[in-house]
Amino acid sequence: MHLTEKAVDKVASLIKDSRIATPEYDLFLRVAVQPGGCSGLRYQTYFDFEEKDGDEIISHKDFDLHIDKMSWPYLNESTLDYVETMEKIGFTIDNPMAQGSCACGDSFN
Repeated sequence: MHLTEKAVDKVASLIKDSRIATPEYDLFLRVAVQPGGCSGLRYQTYFDFEEKDGDEIISHKDFDLHIDKMSWPYLNESTLDYVETMEKIGFTIDNPMAQGSCACGDSFN
């Protein structure tokens, strides 16, 4: 999985802020695919502190990105970006392996 410069900066900033609030946890970003949504699969991005057996780990200067072994085949060629526009604020995933998505863009197949 690739991360844009904006995504790297935002994740690093959020993790830095969380370390001030909860220094006892060594947080990392987890990106996963879960069943759900109109098209069958939904992306999830969240901060985690528990490594799972078989995680793919992509290290960056200020944080690690973890992808569980079930999600890796769906995400390994994807790009994570962070956007702030009038319509949307948050992380987005560009997945060249997705065959289609729902109208709202929240899920894919």
